Amino acid sequence: MQNRDPYNPFDSSMQTDPPAGPGNTSTTTGTMDMMKEKASEMKDKASEAGRAAGARMEEGRRSAAGALDRAADALHRKAEALPGGNKTSDLAHNTADKLHNTAHYLREHDLRDMMGDFESVVRRRPGQALLGALAVGFLVGRVMRKDH
Repeated sequence: MQNRDPYNPFDSSMQTDPPAGPGNTSTTTGTMDMMKEKASEMKDKASEAGRAAGARMEEGRRSAAGALDRAADALHRKAEALPGGNKTSDLAHNTADKLHNTAHYLREHDLRDMMGDFESVVRRRPGQALLGALAVGFLVGRVMRKDH
């Protein structure tokens, strides 16, 4: 019986696959097919993740609109009891109406519409948009600080 050494490149008794390369089309074709299959699987997974993220964003948008409506209703109910007289209650009612309008806007517009509207506001009023972004950044920073 002949000993075969799989690690000896000079052992001619070992049967080996032909080397991959331009001359070996079956290996190249198999590799390409496998790569295409993996790419297709990754594309499908990415599409599914995108759909799931979109569904979560839609749910968040509806939830935010509902919360704004509830806050507006509560503000309308309590506006007359606020200290400060008619001026304060009128301001509370106006604020509640704006909250209702915002909730309506959220229900009627998808994320793409909102981004378009946002870009349009930033283009028309870049200075105010920058100040608003700074204010939001400051508030988020304060909320995120660990040592309040």
